[in-house]
Amino acid sequence: MLKPDRRIRKSRNAIKMAVIDLMIEKKFDQITIQDISDKADVSRRTIYLHYMDKFDLLDKLIEEHIEELRELCDLAGNDSHYMDAVLLWFDYFESHYLFFSAILESKGGHFFHNRFLEFFLQELKKNENEIPEDSSRGLTDGEDVDIQFLGGAIVGVMEWWFRNGKPYPPSFMAQRLGSLLERNLDVDYT
Repeated sequence: MLKPDRRIRKSRNAIKMAVIDLMIEKKFDQITIQDISDKADVSRRTIYLHYMDKFDLLDKLIEEHIEELRELCDLAGNDSHYMDAVLLWFDYFESHYLFFSAILESKGGHFFHNRFLEFFLQELKKNENEIPEDSSRGLTDGEDVDIQFLGGAIVGVMEWWFRNGKPYPPSFMAQRLGSLLERNLDVDYT
């Protein structure tokens, strides 16, 4: 896949940073395309060349972070323990704290919550489906409920961590949340 032209990348980055800065200043619903245009020092037309509207922009920002997290998880491999995965997640969240805290403080939190819940559910299901290839077994009735519960818990803890100014380091979060995941996902339902 070809990288976009340097001018396009520069415009997109300016637009992304502008919307993040604006979310720190005011609620997402109050942000206009003109606000983004002024802050990014680009024309409204430039924004509309890249995004349908501010919701599309926010959606693409969230999707970029999810894709980066997914790539990190894939690079780590399926042999890693839950604590390793959680450490990877929280290290990533810490390095992108400005974006995540801004989106949670703004009305973009709803978009964030739903998209990240979907991501964590997929990651948990992927780990639960690590069964021998000759087996046709999928998730049991109990496992799907557990995964839904734990996915919601992960997102809730993550949101709490951001809203409270990262009260614990990623290593602490990995130890606590990782041990809870291991304890709750290693239950045999047969």
